[in-house]
Amino acid sequence: MNLLLFFIVGLLVHFVFFVSIFDIYFTSPLVHGMTPQFTPLPPPAKRLVLFVADGLRADSLYELDENGTSRAPFIRNIIMHKGSWGISHTRVPTESRPGHVALIAGFYEDVSAVAKGWKENPVEFDSLFNESKYTWSWGSPDILPMFAKGASGDHVYIHCYTAEKEDFGAQDAARLDTWVFDQVKDFFQSAKSNQSLFSKLNEEKIVLFLHLLGIDTNGHAHRPSSREYKDNIRKVDDGVKEIVSLLEDFYENDGKTAFVITSDHGMTDWGSHGAGHASETLTPLVSWGAGIRYPQQVSTQLFDDEFLKEWQLENWKRQDVNQADIAPLMASLIGVPFPLNSVGILPLDYLNNSDLFKAESMLTNALQILEQFKIKMTQKKEVTLPFLFTPFKLLSDSKQLEILEKARSYLKQKKYKDVISLCKKLIHLALEGLSYYHTYNRFFLGISVVMGFIGWISFATIMIIKSHSGLTRSVVKGEKKPCHLLPCSFVVIGVLIAFFLLIQACPWTYYIYCLLPVPIWYAVLKEFQVIQDLITSLLTLSGKHSVVFSLVFSLGIEILVLSFFYRYMLTAGLIAFACWPFFTQLWIQAKMTSLCWTLFSLLLAVFPLLPVLGREPNITLVTRAGLLIFLISLSSFAYLWKRKRKNICEDLPVHLCQMVVVLISTYIVNSTHSSLLQKQGLPQINQIVSWAILASSLIVPLLGPTIVFQRLLSILLSLMSTYLLLSTGYEAFFPFVLSCLMLVWIHVEQETQQSGVSCTQKLTSIHFAYNTDITQFRQLHLDDIRRSFFFVFFIVTAFFGTGNIASINSFDPSSVYCFLTVFSPFMMGSLMMWKILIPFVLVMCAFEAIQLTTQLSSKSLFLVVLVISDIMALHFFFLVKDYGSWLDIGTSISHYVIVMCMTIFLVLLSGLAQLLTTKKIRLWGKTKPHFM
Repeated sequence: MNLLLFFIVGLLVHFVFFVSIFDIYFTSPLVHGMTPQFTPLPPPAKRLVLFVADGLRADSLYELDENGTSRAPFIRNIIMHKGSWGISHTRVPTESRPGHVALIAGFYEDVSAVAKGWKENPVEFDSLFNESKYTWSWGSPDILPMFAKGASGDHVYIHCYTAEKEDFGAQDAARLDTWVFDQVKDFFQSAKSNQSLFSKLNEEKIVLFLHLLGIDTNGHAHRPSSREYKDNIRKVDDGVKEIVSLLEDFYENDGKTAFVITSDHGMTDWGSHGAGHASETLTPLVSWGAGIRYPQQVSTQLFDDEFLKEWQLENWKRQDVNQADIAPLMASLIGVPFPLNSVGILPLDYLNNSDLFKAESMLTNALQILEQFKIKMTQKKEVTLPFLFTPFKLLSDSKQLEILEKARSYLKQKKYKDVISLCKKLIHLALEGLSYYHTYNRFFLGISVVMGFIGWISFATIMIIKSHSGLTRSVVKGEKKPCHLLPCSFVVIGVLIAFFLLIQACPWTYYIYCLLPVPIWYAVLKEFQVIQDLITSLLTLSGKHSVVFSLVFSLGIEILVLSFFYRYMLTAGLIAFACWPFFTQLWIQAKMTSLCWTLFSLLLAVFPLLPVLGREPNITLVTRAGLLIFLISLSSFAYLWKRKRKNICEDLPVHLCQMVVVLISTYIVNSTHSSLLQKQGLPQINQIVSWAILASSLIVPLLGPTIVFQRLLSILLSLMSTYLLLSTGYEAFFPFVLSCLMLVWIHVEQETQQSGVSCTQKLTSIHFAYNTDITQFRQLHLDDIRRSFFFVFFIVTAFFGTGNIASINSFDPSSVYCFLTVFSPFMMGSLMMWKILIPFVLVMCAFEAIQLTTQLSSKSLFLVVLVISDIMALHFFFLVKDYGSWLDIGTSISHYVIVMCMTIFLVLLSGLAQLLTTKKIRLWGKTKPHFM
């Protein structure tokens, strides 16, 4: 099989493996076809007002300020005199869309919503707004439309400001909330003269939703400890007070309005959210009005935390809920059907109503979740052979009837507490059953994918042995008659698998997962002679040497896997790298190179130990990094001028231009940070120049010579200019240290290939050339596996050196403020992704030089890297989670996706690196090659 065909097949196979986890672990949990359930008794409220203060932390609302007074006096007065309060526990990812879906629809967001940028509905779902008679909402264009789009009929009305108003660099982000409050005031003022609107507002089962984004925006821009964030809370408190007073006047204090104020997520001290820190997952919940219990004074409360004492609320009963529980609470208050896909459990302690109402509401809640269970069970039963179907035994049909009959009997006997207890038991069993049927086919599909994985790794290994090594060359192969038994056997196996899937009416994707291993294993067993040759060759090698090499290779793979969970494992690996030369001939033949390798390995080992979350911007460090790069480029220029006085004039403009751009980038970072601190926004000239530097970063290196040292230096300077603009602290030093180590690595690999040659002289005379004579390439040696491992390790270090999955999930827009401050998740995400990719490009360009100077074929290298990454991917396939916190789930997905994409990603990066290293744009004159 030639490499192009192998790559195409490999691309398809890896795409299947990549997609498989979403069919195995992350299919949508939502089902459709349920019957709406609602409490038959009259509700306590005619209308509900929902305030969602986006990005509001629980402690920021409940705590007292330095003067011992509340920054939200109206809401604190509600807690003490009018309503109930507690903490709403959110799930990760703590982003706006998942939080609002949990609040308003009662379930935790489907994973596929990530691909939609948390904006559009990847699947249809029911919500409180859809079940209401009318809903009016005001706020952000990122949140409101998704609930109107999913609603049936024309009864959800939205009023949004423009996206341009969501500016992190604005003077006063609280104006977003002021806009909402002013719009609501104008709305009710106009209703007094609009009879149609007045009539609608006096209907039952209506919802008013106020989405308040100012706190979140100020938190991102200034941090939650800032005066801006805290003042915004005061403004929200004042606004809520005004709206409550307005509604009471409008409805003439009829006592039929219920109020709820909460938040979709919190925020870390450093102004980000998305992960699972307590400051992100603990949000406030305060409710009062019709149907809500009055404050309860208590002497003791059983909570593990110290919040009550810190907030001086230890005498007022705190009632915590899960975020999805708020949806059934609001539905119960206004008497609409519970959202059909809700998995929330009605928090009865918030209700101020009769025991009969509570028991009926809890029974409705149980029936609504049980409906989902029944639909899920029916769907699974219809597509499974009767003799293979295993029902969820804890909630059989008879068990359901028994619990429901007993609950209704207790209801007639007015044993309301027993009804509630039985309903809670039924809810927990139904939720457990939903999870059981949701994961019903997981083991079967998992085995199929694992078989494909192992087969593909085996096939890739055979390709390496057969085409790029000399292990099997000594074996004489005679002509053999073709055997039809093997292909016929695999055809029969494939037909049987397809027939089995067909009679079970399985989705078409199941055919791919289950049939893919068949041709892969056929290709493996077809090369049985190569396997025999390999075993024969291995038996002739030193047993001790083979065992030691295998143990070291396996240990290296495990360190790579562990580094995804514990960044300090990268430090351990780099320390091992630093010691490596002293156990080889390298120390004897190149002491200075060995010492440089050790020095920069130890310097790079520091970065994984530094914090990635909770860092305040430190522009001074960015400035120092910029000045250091400038000085290095200046000294490099002086060195090249001294060595190549005759030809340096041609390269002078490009080199000087890059030096100036580094200084400009350093200035822009300082200027932008200063302007934002003074609340003057992002200067337009800074924005224009920043985008110009970014756009030219991949073009300018192509203007210089293709000599290895000079081209690598040009690439570093160009990419560092962009990286400085995207830096906020110590990470600005990371690409520089990484590049120094990469340069030493090139020297090291030259020394291991041949001794007695000046590496410095070679790097200033060798040209990058993509059309290298293929006859110069050599077969793979064991040392090349070590090179491939080093390469994969440096790629992983480039990714995790200054961050981790949690830091990436915790969206902090401050990194992109030199480019834009108006909220744009895709643009900001793209810029942050490019920041992550820059160290990758530096590693890949260095490795291009290593392939060139060691006559190592990129084809053979690609296969070795493929095997290493696939072994890691198989590890992560077993570690994927769909339970626990969203942080655990998101992290496990991210690990698998990163490694699965590594091979494809490296091929694309290799193409970019070849472009950056081998191509040259001639803008003036005729360029002559630079030779010594």
